[in-house]
Amino acid sequence: MTLLLNESDVRALLKIPELIETMERTLGQFSTGRTRQPVRTAIEVSEGDFFGIMPARLESPAALGAKLVTVFHRNDQRGLPSHLAVIVLLDPATGRLEAVMDGRYITAMRTAAASAVAVRWLAHANAAVLAILGSGVQARSHLEVLRLVRNFGEARVWSPTAGHLAQFLDSAGSASGSSIPVRAAVSAEEAVCGAGVIVLATSSGTPVIENDWLKAGALVVSVGACRPNMREMDPALVATERLIVDSKAAALIESGDVVQGIREGLFREDHIAGELGEVVAKKIEGRTSTGEVVIFKSLGIAVEDVAAAEFVYECALREGKGKEFSFS
Repeated sequence: MTLLLNESDVRALLKIPELIETMERTLGQFSTGRTRQPVRTAIEVSEGDFFGIMPARLESPAALGAKLVTVFHRNDQRGLPSHLAVIVLLDPATGRLEAVMDGRYITAMRTAAASAVAVRWLAHANAAVLAILGSGVQARSHLEVLRLVRNFGEARVWSPTAGHLAQFLDSAGSASGSSIPVRAAVSAEEAVCGAGVIVLATSSGTPVIENDWLKAGALVVSVGACRPNMREMDPALVATERLIVDSKAAALIESGDVVQGIREGLFREDHIAGELGEVVAKKIEGRTSTGEVVIFKSLGIAVEDVAAAEFVYECALREGKGKEFSFS
């Protein structure tokens, strides 16, 4: 029998503190060769919209699966989320279909959990102000998750769309357990100046942050601009500061901030200092000085999705959640 888990099931089962630890362990395994995954295969469906396929194999815990993800930017006009996903898990010993589950919530939370790992390992010890550029699903998940690894005294949020920003502030104010005062910034610059951790969670194809806005010792977490024709960081920022990625292989193909910078001769491939998993595994240093500005470029990788889905699946088996079905 195969287990079917909808978004409500996944939300009930996915414990965020445990997810952060799962992402930290998985990233370490990925960067030390204990997982298998290709770079995401993506095909353009229409202008700006794409369909991605993300398979992965994990050794510990043993897991095999894939995420199918679509990004359709005009879905809001149809009353649908722009990002949709489903994850399938297979028995790594037999290939039998074990589970099919909603992947949209997992995508949002595993991305924020990976960013939390970056904050834990890369942020300045005194970082007290969080800035978020963007007001969508990823902005919300990052506000929820990052507070679990750092006691921020303030969060500043900016969005180019006033209505979306107002909705974000309303949801932040009503969120249970949120202990961070959240306020709107009148500009991206106002949000960023003086912040110790800056999250870029935008759908922008052009830079939303400038190099000279950043204070010494800041950490920039970039989770948008996941296609080679998109940028959300000032090229001078990427070229001059310490650059850590989730996957070097993926960054050299998918990240416009990296791909375009290399193409323009601003830096070479070896400008990438390493992967976050290498930092976690203590193969490289994350931050080399207190005043250094560090960038974490997160594209989202398949091992994160499969590890999160395996965690949800094991919880579902223990708690008797989901619905069983069979193709036979």
